[in-house]
Amino acid sequence: MPFSGQLALRNLRFAYEPGSWALHVPALSFGGEPVCGIVGPNGSGKSTLLKIAAGLLSPGAGAVELDGKPLARMRRADIARTLGFLPQECPVLFDYTVEQLAAMGRHAHGGVLEMAAPGDREAVARALDAVKLEPLRRRTFSHLSGGERRRAWIASALAQEPALLLLDEPTQSLDLHQAAMLMEVLARKAAEGMRVVVVMHDLTLAALFCDRLILLQDGKIAADGIPDEILTPERLFPAFGDKIEVVRHPDTQKPLILAKK
Repeated sequence: MPFSGQLALRNLRFAYEPGSWALHVPALSFGGEPVCGIVGPNGSGKSTLLKIAAGLLSPGAGAVELDGKPLARMRRADIARTLGFLPQECPVLFDYTVEQLAAMGRHAHGGVLEMAAPGDREAVARALDAVKLEPLRRRTFSHLSGGERRRAWIASALAQEPALLLLDEPTQSLDLHQAAMLMEVLARKAAEGMRVVVVMHDLTLAALFCDRLILLQDGKIAADGIPDEILTPERLFPAFGDKIEVVRHPDTQKPLILAKK
């Protein structure tokens, strides 16, 4: 049965230890819009929420359902055919080439690093081309810059070709040009049918590329809506403080979030 486009989180509660900070999400769903951004200050629960949504953390209460099925009861291989996840940090045990690293994303489809199947080779080639790493496909991971390493991992996530892709700060280690290029890639993939959920720190990039924003504060959803509704002083000041300023881009009229003294 094809993916219905819904990853549902219901009555979630999570704490790393009793009596400490806790994440509380009564109801939330992903997959209804092309690109959904999760924003909020450090420590607000963005990465924790994404890990629970990916099935990597078990909530203390509540449930996560993928296409109507409890995620906790599904096999990881079955989950991976529909749901992709890229964490902030990705340790590498061996000095793979860029192409081999991207090929790791085909594991959910039975692929291997050698990519014997034509479908695997084609998916990896598309992913490397999307992040502009095709010229470096033979280069080993140890000989890449920080930004190139991040793009190589993103290629692996794209090569998986999931219906729904969760990414935790994919633009970290990227300069402004590369970050914008990556968000354009994700937006293009979303336009082709893939659904994308991305944790972001850059609120201006979020305004440009996200169709929906979820603002977290102290482990709770403070706001959920289109960027124009979320990126306002009234919404942002309680979460980030008043050392920011919201203005409008003179051409696009999209919100620009600037630091101020």
